[in-house]
Amino acid sequence: MTRIFVLLLLATAALASLSAVADELRPSYLDIRETGRDEYAALWKVPARGDLRLGLYVRLPDACKSESEPISGFDAGAYFERWKFVCPGGLKGRQILIEGLRSNVTDVLARIEYLDGSTQTVRLSPDSSDFVATGAQSLWEVSRTYAYLGVEHILTSLDHLLFVLALIFLIRDPWKLVKTITAFTIAHSVTLAGATLGYFSLPQKPVEASIALSIVFLARELAKTRGGEIRLSERRPWLVAFAFGLLHGFGFAGALKEVGLPQGDIPVALLTFNLGVEAGQLLFIFAVLLGRRALSAIFTIPLATARLGAGYIIGVVATYWLAMRVSDFWSVS
Repeated sequence: MTRIFVLLLLATAALASLSAVADELRPSYLDIRETGRDEYAALWKVPARGDLRLGLYVRLPDACKSESEPISGFDAGAYFERWKFVCPGGLKGRQILIEGLRSNVTDVLARIEYLDGSTQTVRLSPDSSDFVATGAQSLWEVSRTYAYLGVEHILTSLDHLLFVLALIFLIRDPWKLVKTITAFTIAHSVTLAGATLGYFSLPQKPVEASIALSIVFLARELAKTRGGEIRLSERRPWLVAFAFGLLHGFGFAGALKEVGLPQGDIPVALLTFNLGVEAGQLLFIFAVLLGRRALSAIFTIPLATARLGAGYIIGVVATYWLAMRVSDFWSVS
């Protein structure tokens, strides 16, 4: 029992620390908007912790000149800069470089919005640290970019993954698990689309806190071990997953709103982003089930013990997130 308790503590500490790691690995963001003829406004955000920021810098074409010193600061775990610049002849056909990207493990999401309403969204990585401003993108380029963004977002969203992990531990029947995950998918797809297109919205900080609370609820269900008691999460797990999936969809929408949608290809971008989210989710589920089977062949752990341990680990991490998010929400307000 002592050994199990120590393992639980170590696992809890490791999962809690992943939150900070995920913050460091989240993409940097460059947003450029054309405000007039050859005139632009830029926003540059990079992950930061305290007063320390990643050493990434935007290098515009040599012909482009800043109109004033940038406004900079730290906000919500990120360093930001805002400035205006002029680029005689415009940006199209010119190269933009992110210095320092080749020596980092993060990605950069760059978005340019032009006066005619067309947009260009590009994902940069250490292997590809520059791009050429081309204006409107092809349908294939839009699909590829937003699908990858969907996969990347779900695989770096530890709260969403922890919710799915709790469902996997909670539901024993494979067919019931499939139905439950499907209900979760349908629900967050509805709110993702509706919130992104502006039909309805919720404040992002309370949404993030409520997502953590949904994980706490599932962790509590896992930790309950009363024999003979059939709870709602066991009788109708799809209903619980659907209800909380609506909430998680607002979380996905928050990330997509920051990126924005290309005005000419909104349906394609929204569809491929959602497909990317689902592909990443399925990859995670497959990896968990494969890992669980491999571990069961090595260790013999009673199912009740595994569920109890998972409940405590998930519950501690989710409660920590909930406290931090509620604290952040009230401190801002």
